[in-house]
Amino acid sequence: MEHIQVNTKIRLEAIKLSMAKIIFEAIDGDREYLGEWLPFVSTTQQISDTEAFIKSVISQTEKKSDEIYTIWYNEKFAGLIGFKDTDWINRKTEIGYWLIQNMQGKGIITLCTKQLIKLAFKNMKMNRIQIKVAKGNTKSAAIPSRLGFQHEGTEREGEFYQNRYFDLEVFSFLKSDTSTLM
Repeated sequence: MEHIQVNTKIRLEAIKLSMAKIIFEAIDGDREYLGEWLPFVSTTQQISDTEAFIKSVISQTEKKSDEIYTIWYNEKFAGLIGFKDTDWINRKTEIGYWLIQNMQGKGIITLCTKQLIKLAFKNMKMNRIQIKVAKGNTKSAAIPSRLGFQHEGTEREGEFYQNRYFDLEVFSFLKSDTSTLM
């Protein structure tokens, strides 16, 4: 999908190479805040790094793999959300997201995630969605909890950045759970 209207204030738009500058500037302008939990921030030093990421996403999309969307709140860039590591054979995918600091606390990620859950089950015919969150990132972990995901456990030392390993909390939501979707 190229464009998803979440509500009157929030829309999602499929990531495009022409968006590299605004995405890079958001990362660069919020580097300290985003870098606390997101490993890619330290390696995103130039606009060409963002362009390379977008090109990799676009080439994967042609193979029906990852789908990444830019988030727009009142027509201002807010962050990214999307599906990653999609396994079409086993009908499962993961949702990842990030928001710049001044867009926090508006319910944006909760609403966008809810929209992607519906898309995954209805259009993509997925059975399982998971969200992984670095242990200690309470703001991010609140999203799957709020939406009725089940906490499955901890992926020990599942992510390496800032010269150390971080445990990842694993949350899942099944198609059969949709009756509990808030």
